[in-house]
Amino acid sequence: MEIENLEIYKISISIGDKVWDIVSSWKYFEKDTIGKQLTRSADSISANISEGFGRFHYKDSKLFLYYARGSLFETKTWLSKAENRNLITPIQYKELDNQMNTLGIKLNNFINSIGTTKPPK
Repeated sequence: MEIENLEIYKISISIGDKVWDIVSSWKYFEKDTIGKQLTRSADSISANISEGFGRFHYKDSKLFLYYARGSLFETKTWLSKAENRNLITPIQYKELDNQMNTLGIKLNNFINSIGTTKPPK
């Protein structure tokens, strides 16, 4: 299996790209404050999925998936702040929030599926 075929990876990349496109159009102050935090947390989701995917032991993989989930929730917070401060439109917020909710469900399901079967004897 290749990581590019993993749906949670594809969704997380899409979120990061959308956030980048939005933040890149902001003025300096907004980019330097909320923008950097939002971009880093969004990019951290896919980065942690990747790192977990590359780990040998399933416990290590799960740990990085938990980090990815934490970054997902951090991204939700920064997006909420961006909407409250009129840096993104309600439509942009809703679209990203829906995508992150979908990712959260799929990420939890993926985490729960790891390490549940016994290795062959």
